[in-house]
Amino acid sequence: MRWPGLVLLAFALCTGVQAHPLRLSLSEIEYASEQQLLTISLRLFLMDVNEALVFDPDSTELAFCQPDESPDAERMLLDYLNAFFYVRVNGEPVALTIKNKRLSGEGDNVALGVLFEHRLAPPLKSLEIRNAVFTDLFFDQSNVVYVFVDGESESLMLNKKTPVHTLHF
Repeated sequence: MRWPGLVLLAFALCTGVQAHPLRLSLSEIEYASEQQLLTISLRLFLMDVNEALVFDPDSTELAFCQPDESPDAERMLLDYLNAFFYVRVNGEPVALTIKNKRLSGEGDNVALGVLFEHRLAPPLKSLEIRNAVFTDLFFDQSNVVYVFVDGESESLMLNKKTPVHTLHF
């Protein structure tokens, strides 16, 4: 499946057209050599995040992006992501530090958006991506990954069977 199918799936995730349980996450990885900046954006259904972190999809315990957000929420999220998601640039791991996060959508379709930024001097020779988020919970989980490097794009579909892909430039 390439752009047309992926765009429809991403559209459903972003607009809430289809009620959850759509077993899907969306990530965008962008590198701009002029700015020497690698950005990583993840969109995860909040129900799935809660299921993974506190074993209750309807939990309000962590209260992401709310005034009463749990002091442990970000640490728990990063611990989970570090176990199931990584990006390696030229063979070196990129440290995940949350720049910001936000909620969007309504009801069962609320998504948690998480943004990471990393300064990266050229040249970019390889990009290894592992996205196995929620594959520990759901056998049919798929993780759409869009990669943009200096105007060129690539789309990937990662899952439990194929959680890692490497791009060479």
